[in-house]
Amino acid sequence: MKCRFCSKENIFKFLELGTMALANSFLNKEELASGQEPKYPLDVYFCEECGLVQIGYAVTPDALFKNYIYFSATSDLIHKHADYLAKSFQKKFGLTQRSQVVEIASNDGTVLQYFKKTGVKTLGIEPASNIAKEAMHAGINTVNAFFNETTAENVKKQHGTADVILGRHVFAHVPEIHGFAKGLKSLLSPHGAVAIEAPYLIDFVEKNEFDTVYHEHYSYLSVRAMSYLFNLYDMEVFDAERVAIHGGSIIYFIGHKEAHKKTETVTALVNAELDKGLDKKETYLAFAERTRGIKASLLSLLNNLKSSGKRIAAYGAPAKGNTLLNYCGITTNLVEYTVDKSPYKQNLYTPGAHLPVYPPDKLSQDMPEYVLLLAWNFADEILEQQKAFRKKGGKFILPIPDVRIV
Repeated sequence: MKCRFCSKENIFKFLELGTMALANSFLNKEELASGQEPKYPLDVYFCEECGLVQIGYAVTPDALFKNYIYFSATSDLIHKHADYLAKSFQKKFGLTQRSQVVEIASNDGTVLQYFKKTGVKTLGIEPASNIAKEAMHAGINTVNAFFNETTAENVKKQHGTADVILGRHVFAHVPEIHGFAKGLKSLLSPHGAVAIEAPYLIDFVEKNEFDTVYHEHYSYLSVRAMSYLFNLYDMEVFDAERVAIHGGSIIYFIGHKEAHKKTETVTALVNAELDKGLDKKETYLAFAERTRGIKASLLSLLNNLKSSGKRIAAYGAPAKGNTLLNYCGITTNLVEYTVDKSPYKQNLYTPGAHLPVYPPDKLSQDMPEYVLLLAWNFADEILEQQKAFRKKGGKFILPIPDVRIV
C-alpha cells in the first residue's frame, strides 16, 4: 500500500476495526431477509512521511455515494452552522452579488440556501442522484457528478470560476485525492479561496473518535498533511479555523500560492500537532489501546445492565454509530432498536448490527431505561430534545471519549 498523499510506502497499520458493512448501507426487510450484505476490511494506517492518517481498503466511490441516505436538513445544528458559514465567509472574503460560491458534495442544498440568502451566486456539485434532485427541488442549481479535474473544467466553461469553493466533510471521502486537488486549482479564481471543512486529527486522537472511521472516510486530516498536499500544486493553506461541529472539525482555507497573506494560525496549529505527537507511531498505538478499552468498558456496562433486567435502546443512526456497533459486536441481543430524526432511515435496519430504526418519539412511548447515544457529536441538541424522556427517568449512555451515563 502507498500513501494517498505522498505515494510513499513508509506507513504502518495501527488499528484494526474488523470486517464491516458499509456504514450508510441501511437495509429494508427484503434485504435483511436475503442475508446478502457486502462487508469490507476496515484498518487504519499512519504515514510517517507526510503525516496522513488513512484507511487501507478503498471501496469505490460509486458504491458508496450514488444512492446516499444522509441529508443535511435533518439536523438543527447544521442549519445554525450553515448560517454562520455564509455570514462569516461574506465578511472574510468580501463576497458580493457578483461572487460565485460553489459547494462540492452540496447534499440537499441546505448550506447553499444560507449563502443564497446573502445574495451571492450559488452552485452545488453532488454525486448522489437522489439527493441532487432534492436540492434542485429546493431551488439550488446542482450539477449531479463526482468532483474531479474533468468536472471542474466543465463547470468552469458553463459557470465561470469560483470565488469560494466550499467542501464540507467531503475531502476525506475522496480516494484519488490528486485529481480532486487539480480540480480545485482549475476552478478557483486567481484570488479565490477553497474552504475545506473536515474532522480534525487533534480532536480525533484526543477524544479517541475511532467511530468516525468508516469506508467513506479515506483520510483523517491535519494542517501538516494538507500543507504537504497543496504545496504539490502551487497552492497553500493560508488560514485555518477550528469549529465544534461533528465532534471537533477544522476549516482549511486554501488559495493559489501567495494570493493571500498567510496567518500565524497555520504555524501555530502545525506546532500544536507536533507537540501532541501526531508525527509519532507511539501516539497512534496508544490510540488503538484506548479504543480497545472503550469497547471493553461499553460491553461490560451493557451486559451488566441487560443481566439486571434493564432495557436498552439507542439514539441516532449515523455512520459513526454503525462503526461503533459493529466493532463492539452490539446487536439486538443487547440494544433493542435505535431512533433517528431522518425519515429516510426510519423503518430500515442498521448495516451489520441490524437494529430497527424508528422515529424519536418511540423513546418516550416505550421508555427503555437506558439509551446508547450513537450520535454523541450532537449530544447537547439531542439531550435537549429528549427532556420529556429524561424527566420520566430515562438515562443516556455516551460512549466517546469515555463511557459514561448522563
